[in-house]
Amino acid sequence: MPLRRQALGLLLALALPATATAAAGASSTSLPTTAATSATREKPAMAAAAVVPAGTKGRPEAAATATAMPTPILLRVGVLDGSPPCSDQLSSGRWQGRALDLWEAIASREQLPFLLRSYPSAQALLEATRRDEIDVGVGCLTIAPERLGIYRFSLPFQEAGLAVLLPTDRLGAGRAMLQAVLSPQLLRVVLGYLLVIALLSALVWWDEHRHDSPGDWRGQLRRYALVFQVLASGPGTNVIVTRTRGHGLVLLSWLVRIIGASLIVSTITLEVLQNPSARGSQPRSLADLAGLHIGVRPGSISARWLEDAPAEHRITAVPLPDLSKGPALLLGGGLDALLADEQQLRWIRQQATARERLRLQLAMEGSRKESQAFSLSPRLEPALVLRIDRAISQAKRDGLLP
Repeated sequence: MPLRRQALGLLLALALPATATAAAGASSTSLPTTAATSATREKPAMAAAAVVPAGTKGRPEAAATATAMPTPILLRVGVLDGSPPCSDQLSSGRWQGRALDLWEAIASREQLPFLLRSYPSAQALLEATRRDEIDVGVGCLTIAPERLGIYRFSLPFQEAGLAVLLPTDRLGAGRAMLQAVLSPQLLRVVLGYLLVIALLSALVWWDEHRHDSPGDWRGQLRRYALVFQVLASGPGTNVIVTRTRGHGLVLLSWLVRIIGASLIVSTITLEVLQNPSARGSQPRSLADLAGLHIGVRPGSISARWLEDAPAEHRITAVPLPDLSKGPALLLGGGLDALLADEQQLRWIRQQATARERLRLQLAMEGSRKESQAFSLSPRLEPALVLRIDRAISQAKRDGLLP
């Protein structure tokens, strides 16, 4: 029995190391797999970002594309409505415009599905992109200095300036002169001058003719009328007075006549210049638009320009959401001028009838030229922004953009 026990113990001692080695091998094979699976479930984004496909080493562009976040399944695209020829909604779901054509070309080139949403003003569209309600804002949106740092823009695709559309009026100067002559201000000046001359005439008549034979009242009235006419017009003052006091009154009436004439001329001049219909020449700056009622789209750069105008210009901005109604208001007297993008005003004028086009003119073309682009959400992926910018640049190279 002792010999059998010793032999059994020797066999167990020889078998234990092999079993321990096999168990250790099995443990080392299963543990890494479990750890990797756990890490992938807990942090899938980090695991995906850490993976770089083979063959991209030493190729930054391929590596950047491989590590970029995935493109959204459906892009939310906002469109500025009522802004032809850039973007305009003809009916429900039907759009047209240069900006829409460019975006559709970009989306087709980059295979970007999208869903359109309408916005009534540029300010509303910009705010929607800033709040990440939409991914891309499509329209001819001006990259103004006050917008930089607040909103995100794509690569500019064109430059445009502002212009003014206003009615032509060949008889405006004559009509303005007639209105100035009949203005209440001029009538007050003339009546004041005649009142002073009438008082001086009464003093001259009293000093020179009070000792004359009384006669009838008609003769006295004729003598007074003669004195009044001479003092008011000037010629003949040397024959109506003989006394020293009379000559002094004549000299005083001469001063009153000079001052009165100056006041009358200056009043007429101011009334004519302040009348919009009297401006035969085209305006060249905001100062030439003083006193006018200017139609602008709310929230546009045009409206901001009028808000920043000096107070002495006295320009009245009239909100006009749909600029296509501007020509009817201009020709009907409801507005004095329209201020908007030059290309938009040219399009509006072109849509009018031939007779209306003859009565409308453009002025201040190319004022305040600035770049225009799409607005982008601040959360839009940099890789997707780069694709959009490259597509805009390619469209310029292909001659699709000015």
